Amino acid sequence: MPYWLLKTEPEDYSYFDLERDGSTIWDGVNNALALKHLRTMLPGDLAFIYHTGKERQIIGMAEVIGEPYADPKFNDAKLVVVNVRALRKVSLPITLAQIKQDGKFTDFDLLRLPRLSVVPVSGLYWQRLLELTGGTN
Repeated sequence: MPYWLLKTEPEDYSYFDLERDGSTIWDGVNNALALKHLRTMLPGDLAFIYHTGKERQIIGMAEVIGEPYADPKFNDAKLVVVNVRALRKVSLPITLAQIKQDGKFTDFDLLRLPRLSVVPVSGLYWQRLLELTGGTN
């Protein structure tokens, strides 16, 4: 199963907004590589929700609940979105600093490509992040 990390500015739309809403359209992605990742998402894929800005931490988990489709806000087939639903807040939020200090994430795109808003997460990284956040699948 593919795993993801979705970044969001908590001032614009936080994990707590997703919890309140139940589900949302994950939009606003413009980077070509991030859009490529969105296009490969499938219903059932899991994602960590990562707050950017001053927080810089994984705060919750979500599930992709629909196939990618053209962003309805724009007349541009290159821009895609997916629907996601909130799963749960993580028991222990994990900061970017903690991930960097762990030493097991040397090839993680979160660290290699810090401006990327949709980041693939390998199975090994997913399991380690679950451990660090005090959770299980």
